Amino acid sequence: MSDKARKLFEALDLDADGTLTREEVITALHRKGPTLAAAGDLPFWALGDAEASSALFDAADQNGDAVLSLEEFTAVVDRRFGWG
Repeated sequence: MSDKARKLFEALDLDADGTLTREEVITALHRKGPTLAAAGDLPFWALGDAEASSALFDAADQNGDAVLSLEEFTAVVDRRFGWG
């Protein structure tokens, strides 16, 4: 698990409960995405609309419980963003 993935997870965890919901991912990427990308914490090409954010959520939700754990999230973003 990369430090970048952990940092991104924490930035997207708006309610700081240790999990991400679909709405949290969509909302956080919309609100914080450009700032995170400018800081180097998210690839610019990863910025997308709600549909792209939802697709990222679906790819990461391996057990289908509608919430992402840190482990589920980092496994996908490390691979997708080349951080792993």
